[in-house]
Amino acid sequence: MSQLRSFAYLIQFAFQRLAVVVFALAALALTGASIMAALGLWNWISLDLQYGGEPVENAGMYAQLALTVLAVGLCFFLPTNRRVMQLETSHRQFNVGMQDVVRAYAAVHAADRAETFQMSSEFDSVRERLAYLRDHPDLATLEPAVLEMAAQMSHVARDLAEVYSDEKLARARSFLKQRQEEVELFNSRLDQAKAISTEMKHWLHEVELEESVAVAQLERLREEMREIMPELGLERVVQTETPERKPETTSLDNIVIDLPPKAAE
Repeated sequence: MSQLRSFAYLIQFAFQRLAVVVFALAALALTGASIMAALGLWNWISLDLQYGGEPVENAGMYAQLALTVLAVGLCFFLPTNRRVMQLETSHRQFNVGMQDVVRAYAAVHAADRAETFQMSSEFDSVRERLAYLRDHPDLATLEPAVLEMAAQMSHVARDLAEVYSDEKLARARSFLKQRQEEVELFNSRLDQAKAISTEMKHWLHEVELEESVAVAQLERLREEMREIMPELGLERVVQTETPERKPETTSLDNIVIDLPPKAAE
C-alpha cells in the first residue's frame, strides 16, 4: 500500500511540473506570436467565424489575443502553485523525517531500557547512542541528522528508560503474576470454605430435625406412660425445684403410693 501511494505521488509530482512547463511555454509562445503579428512580422490566426449569419472579420486575431491574455493570466498563478507544491513537498519530507526519527528513537530507547549504555555525561552519552544507531542493521539508510536527533532524544529520556527498564518491568510483572496466583488460590480456598459451611449448615439442620423428632416421640411416650401408670397401680410425680427453695419432699403431690395388687377372682 505504501509503495502504491509513493508511485501515485511520483506521477502527480511529474504531471504538476509538466503542466507548469506547458503553461509557461504556451504563454510565452502566444505572447511572442501576438507581438510579431501586431508588428506585421507574423500573420494572425485565420479563423472562419459567423455571428448572426454574417462572418466576423478578424475573428482569428481576436481569438489569438484572447488565448494570449488567458495564458498570461494563468502564468500569474504559477508562483502561488509553486509555493503550494513546495509546502506539500516539505510537509511530506517532514512526515518522512519524523517517521525515521521515531523509528530510530524506538530502537535506541529499547537498547537504553536494556541497560546497554553506561556513559553518564551528556557528550559521551549522546556519542555512545549515536554509535549504536550507526551500527544498527535496520537504520543504516537513515541520514546522520536523523540519527543524531534520535540519540539526543534518547539521552533526554534516559531517566524514563531507567525507571521503566526491562529488569524492573520483568520484576514488576513477576510480582503481579504472584499476586494474581495468590488471589486465585485465596478464591479457591474461599469457595471450598463456602462449600464446607453450606454442608455443615445442612448437616446441622438435619441433626436438629432428628432431635426434634426424637423429643416429640419421647414426649408422646411420657404421655402414654402417665396414662397407663394408674392402671398398673403406680403413681409417680416428678419433683420440681425452684431457684428460691429446695424441692418439697413433704408435699402431698410428691407422694408415691404403692397400691396392693388386686386379688385374683
